[in-house]
Amino acid sequence: MNSATSFVLPDLVSHCAYQHIYHRDGDVVAQESVDWLDSSCPDLSPKQRKALRGLKAGELTAYCYHTAPTDRLRVISDFMNYLFHLDNISDGMMTRDTEVLSDVVMNALWFNKVYRPTETAGKVQPSEELNAGKLARDFWARAIPGAGPGTQARFKETFELFFEAVNIQTKQRDTGCIPDLESYIALRRDTSGCKLCWALIEYGLDIDLPDFVAEHPIIMALNQSTNDLVTWSNDIFSYNVEQSRGDTHNMIAILIQNYDHTLQNAIDYVGELCRLTIDAFQRDRKSLPSWGPEIDDMVRRYVQGLEAWIVGSLHWSFMTERYFGKFGAEVKKNRFVALLPLRA
Repeated sequence: MNSATSFVLPDLVSHCAYQHIYHRDGDVVAQESVDWLDSSCPDLSPKQRKALRGLKAGELTAYCYHTAPTDRLRVISDFMNYLFHLDNISDGMMTRDTEVLSDVVMNALWFNKVYRPTETAGKVQPSEELNAGKLARDFWARAIPGAGPGTQARFKETFELFFEAVNIQTKQRDTGCIPDLESYIALRRDTSGCKLCWALIEYGLDIDLPDFVAEHPIIMALNQSTNDLVTWSNDIFSYNVEQSRGDTHNMIAILIQNYDHTLQNAIDYVGELCRLTIDAFQRDRKSLPSWGPEIDDMVRRYVQGLEAWIVGSLHWSFMTERYFGKFGAEVKKNRFVALLPLRA
């Protein structure tokens, strides 16, 4: 049994030497975007609305897509707010509920102009569209004119993978199953939603990578290293809040419960994995092949977009109130975290 009352965060910010840049219109767009989601969700409680504002998803977008035109930044920011919203509403859902949610959202991506409920394999979609579908249709209809066919296909494909993984996570939660580390890592790469965000790097840059480039082993390795860094560091930063509510979909919790790590050992172990992913990213970007000047320029900018996600997500984790409340700047400085009590 773990009797720790606090832990010390690894110094990932110092290990990441990339420059973090904020979009010139980031604050304005962030405000517009959070207002959009707030006004579009009439059922949110006052507590949820306060958390939405404290999340600062638009600020994360401004770090990670700092070269995007302002109008595209707004679309991406709306999606980022929406993705966190999906994560929040899927928490606590039973398996059947997540299946309904995924069907409605994917319907909006495939039929972006009007809701067309479908029936497949005995599953009938609701006659009236859920709010999650309306929100998806809203931002996706605005994204389509500027998104190339490859980008659109990658976005829809990875959204399906996201929902499949969330469904597995929900089943595990329903049954009390805590997976082994390897299974968890494979699942987490999809529940993170990062693959969706990588497609939006292309949208923000107004590029459309050819499939043979997007599917090249080095590009896929760079994508995975970035996904792992963002995801595993998030498991560290979010652990305190998640353990307080009994959530075990976290690498730290798995190392403690399945592998007999102490809390600090688990934090240090995952921190070292994060450092290794940054090193792997830097190594792999030096091994990129050449596809000719035009494609090489697209790839260079795309990889810079991944880099912006690595450094931007690390700094944002101490800006948002999602993990450390109002004390993010203090935690960033001293890296000390006192464990929250379990919620009744």
